[in-house]
Amino acid sequence: MLKGIDPLLSAELLGHLAAMGHGDVLALVDRNFPAASAAQRLVTLPGVDVPRAARAILSVLPVDTFVEPAVLWMGAVGDEDTVQEVHTELSTVVDEAEGRPVAAAAVERFEFYRRAAEAYVVVATTEERPYGCFLITKGVV
Repeated sequence: MLKGIDPLLSAELLGHLAAMGHGDVLALVDRNFPAASAAQRLVTLPGVDVPRAARAILSVLPVDTFVEPAVLWMGAVGDEDTVQEVHTELSTVVDEAEGRPVAAAAVERFEFYRRAAEAYVVVATTEERPYGCFLITKGVV
């Protein structure tokens, strides 16, 4: 056990977060996302929703300031412009963790799948709300 580290951050997850470089992408996904077949590296967080996972991850992971938007979410099929409740919640968590507004935007479902397959790590949660899938670009400390 480490002081000051969220207990949700396992040694495996911390190792991946530390190994990521500036510009690498973390995919934070809901329970419906095909994480096992899409991920190069997969960490599962059973019993955890996206906002809780994001709070833990963003307590140690800086968000990129050079890429805009640094956060992308999976848009609803045929309605990519509608911001879902889970999108708003994640954006709030990111802004609070960074102490600044962080640009975020939607991407089409299959474009999200393509980008998630290229992500450094996929963190699978048991988020129940549909379209609770995000790509976060790592920044520098």
